[in-house]
Parts: sequence; C-alpha cells; structure tokens
Amino acid sequence: MTDIAFIGLGNMGAPMAANLLRAGHRVRGFDLNPALVAAHQAAGGIAASSAIAACEGAEVAISMLPAGAHVRALYLGDGGVIAALRGRDALLIDGSTIDVETARAVAEAAAAAGLAMLDAPVSGGVGGAQAGTLTFMVGGEAAAFARARPILAAMGKNIVHAGGPGAGQAAKICNNMILGVSMLAVCEAFVLADRLGLAREKLFEVSSTSSGQCWSLTSYCPVPGPVPNAPSNRDYAPGFAASLMLKDLKLAQQAAEASGAATPLGASAASLYQRINDAGLAGKDFSAAFTWLSAQTREVVP
Repeated sequence: MTDIAFIGLGNMGAPMAANLLRAGHRVRGFDLNPALVAAHQAAGGIAASSAIAACEGAEVAISMLPAGAHVRALYLGDGGVIAALRGRDALLIDGSTIDVETARAVAEAAAAAGLAMLDAPVSGGVGGAQAGTLTFMVGGEAAAFARARPILAAMGKNIVHAGGPGAGQAAKICNNMILGVSMLAVCEAFVLADRLGLAREKLFEVSSTSSGQCWSLTSYCPVPGPVPNAPSNRDYAPGFAASLMLKDLKLAQQAAEASGAATPLGASAASLYQRINDAGLAGKDFSAAFTWLSAQTREVVP
C-alpha cells in the first residue's frame, strides 16, 4: 500500500483515484469542488481540506488539473506542493495536459528541492480512466519512471517513457494534433459522401478496409451507426470534449511557434475547432465536428 495524494478529482481525476483505491492504495483527495471530495470519500478515499493537507504523509503526489497556470500555482511558490514536500523522498506526478515549458519549469524546481518529478499526460478519455486502460506518456528521469510505473499501472494499460522532463507533454500534444487533423478529415469525407449521395455505411465499409483507415474512422466514427460505442451514437456526449481538443491543438501550435516547426494542418485544425467551439459545441465530443461541417458550405469553410 502506498500513501498517495490526488489533487484534482474531476471527470478524469475521480475515476483515476478510484482505480488507485481499488488497487489497495491509501488516497487522500482534494478538489476545489467540495462535492467531488465528498464523492471521493464515499468511494473509500480520504477527504483532504486542501492540496497541502492531501500531501500529509504522502509518498506520491498526483495532480490532474486543467491548465499550466493551475499546475504552476499548485507546485511552485512558498505555499506550493514542492515546498511542502521538500526534504522528503516523495514522487510527484502531474497527469495534466499542459505546455512543455511549464512541465520543465516545475520539474526543475522539484529537482532543486530534491524531489523526483514526472509529467505524465494521458490518452483514453473518461472511458479509459474508468476502465483503467489509459495510455500514459511520461517525461522525466528513468529512475523516477521505474518508481512510478506500478502506480501508473493501476490506472493505465500502456505506459511509455517518452524521455526527459517535458517529453510526456511533447508526445501528448503531437499525438492529439494527429487526432484532431485526422478527425476533421474523416468528418469532411462523410460530409462530402452525404452531398454526393453515397451511403455512409458504404463509405465506412470501403475506407475502414482500405487506405483511408484510421482510428478516427474505425474506433470513433463521427457518424451514427458504423461504430456502436462511438459518441456519435449518444448525441455526441463527450468522451473527449471539443473544448479539450481545442486546448490541445492550441498547445501544439504554441510549441510549433516556439520551436519553428511548420504545422499548417495543425494550425488549420486549431482554427476550425475554435469555430466549432464558438458555435456552441464546446461541451460536445470533438467528433461533433461532423455536425458543424454538415451545416457549412464551401463558401464559408476555407
């Protein structure tokens, strides 16, 4: 049994913490929303009154937060987690999807305090968090990764050491740029098929077994019918919300600008998902791009 602090008990954090509890760990949980802390306690966890209180006695501290600013606020400064755990043999794991610069800055501050720190963003959505089948893309020192692996294995199925500090975030934003671009391509193909009178199931039958095959088509088809478990069959209830896809695409563009990488398709995808979010679909699954594209004409969409 490991004493774990879990900070951030939202849609992803709560089921991840629950899986740690099922694996036999002692988990002190904190979230700014008291109802989420109460739910964690009801699931068998220990309720903490603050992030620092959650870290009392913790051997491992895990965070799952919305953005880089929240991660900096949690870890850095006199009242942060790093200061609270300084001098203890604690392992810090941030599962948030944030910018590479913040991940490296926090890791550097942790190292200066004698603490091991990993950036470990995830892929797999809420369903993967609930099932314990997440993919972890981990950045940090090899020794810290080896130490974290049994903990991560309670929450995920695929655990990849991507490299040094920040490498996990780099892997996540590159992967999700591929996902965002490919989903838009699949959506556009179905929109065109509809306009040409080609049955959706026939396009799926052809493309899923030929050169158009990709995850966005065969595992997450954006039109109802061909893939029964896809959000398109549940009125696009989010497995991965359009707002989160926009966030990740913006992070990819931020990194591309900083590094001088040419990513014209990524930039176009970010622009289109901004319009999709602005159209009121931010809370829908990112595959709801199909419904937005279906309502457009060539004169409107660049």
